[in-house]
Amino acid sequence: MPLYKPPPPRLLLNNVSCMRNAQTVLRNINVTVHDGSALVMTGANGSGKTTLLRMLAGFSRPSAGEILWDGNDITSPGVFQQYKLQLNWLSLKDAVKDKLSVLDNVQWFEVLEGRCGRAKPALELMGLGRLMNDKARMLSMGQRKRLQLARLLAIDRPIWLLDEPSVALDAEGVQLLEYIISEHRKKAGIVIVATHLPIKIEDAMSLRLPQRFPRRMTSVDMLN
Repeated sequence: MPLYKPPPPRLLLNNVSCMRNAQTVLRNINVTVHDGSALVMTGANGSGKTTLLRMLAGFSRPSAGEILWDGNDITSPGVFQQYKLQLNWLSLKDAVKDKLSVLDNVQWFEVLEGRCGRAKPALELMGLGRLMNDKARMLSMGQRKRLQLARLLAIDRPIWLLDEPSVALDAEGVQLLEYIISEHRKKAGIVIVATHLPIKIEDAMSLRLPQRFPRRMTSVDMLN
């Protein structure tokens, strides 16, 4: 009988490092992520959590190492065009259009995605059903974060990259966040979270990033 061969990882970070302004932000990060997995990144402010998320999103490139999706380098032009269609990005900048209604803020993204019919159920699930027709400028910070999460659900891409997703959420909002992460993983979705706040994610892998490495001296430093 042939030996069972485990599936290849969906995402592989191979010795990923990042330099910025002559300073090492990340060094030799190695992570293997399979379908249905969750990775929680923690660390002090400035340790590189958001930097690593941005590299996973393709917004910036590693200074060394590689990030592979299905065995292909995501920085390759042909690969990146396909890879970015797999991603849902949630950042502290909520991209909420204040002049649009709550519903339009989700449906607008649906139109861009070529989807329809998911916006209302997503808003209902996130507790914003009664506010669908209100202008988004009326929302509290916590409600704006729930609106961001509703967009994740409506667009429904397989890889979620979440930067501080629980910030501004109340206890009920955090429970909803934990629920939608769990349900997404049941569909073989991948969730990668950068956070400094506790979030309950079953069987999640943990990556604690160390304090940023000291900046190397430059010729300017030596002259001072």
